[in-house]
Amino acid sequence: MSKKKLGLDDAYAVETPADNIELYRDWAETYDSDFAAPRGYVYPARIAAIYSQLASAYHQPILDVGAGTGLVAEALTAHTSAPIDGIDISQEMLDVSETKGLYRQLVCADLTGDLDIASHSYGAIVSAGTFTLGHVGPEALYKLLHIAKPGALFVIGINGVAFDKYGFGSTIATLSADGLITDLNFYHTQYYDNAEDEHAGDQGLTACFHTAS
Repeated sequence: MSKKKLGLDDAYAVETPADNIELYRDWAETYDSDFAAPRGYVYPARIAAIYSQLASAYHQPILDVGAGTGLVAEALTAHTSAPIDGIDISQEMLDVSETKGLYRQLVCADLTGDLDIASHSYGAIVSAGTFTLGHVGPEALYKLLHIAKPGALFVIGINGVAFDKYGFGSTIATLSADGLITDLNFYHTQYYDNAEDEHAGDQGLTACFHTAS
C-alpha cells in the first residue's frame, strides 16, 4: 500500500510536539520534491532576502529556527557567507538538510522545551514556517532572545492566521514596550508563487527587530 501524500492540511493539523515529530518523520524525504518545488515555495527565499537587506557584518552567526530540509539556508547562501546553524524538532528533516552541506552544526530540539544553547550565541535568528498553526507559540521568542547577542537581528516569519490567534502580535508589542527589542518592522511575506489551491494566496507577517544593546 502506498503512503498517503502529505500536505498543508496535515501541517496545519499539528497540535503537539509529538504530532510534529510524527508528521515530519514521514514527510522529510519527499518534502522538497512533493511540496516545496511544485508549489513554488518562495517563503524561505523571502526570509533570506529580508535578512540580506537588513544585516551587517555583525549579524552572524545565523541560527535558522525550524531549519527543516535546509531551504532557508539554501537561500541565505546566495546572500552571505556567514556561518549558519540549524535547529528543528525533526531529526529526519535535519538528516535531509545535513546532506546539503549548508550548516555549521545542526541541533534537534523542541522550542517548547529547554534549549541547550549558550546565551548570546547568535548575531541573527531567522525563521520561515515554524511560527504557524501548531505547537510553537510566541513564548518561544523569549528563549530565542536569550541566545541572541545584544543588537542581534531577528527575521521571524509568522503565519498570518496564527499572528492574532496565538497572540504573537501582543507578545511582540510587549517585548517592544519593555525595551527588550528595538527597530521593529513588519513585512507581508508571500508563501507560494505556483500554487492553485485554497492556500495559494496565503501570506505571513515577518517580524524584524534587533535585541536591545
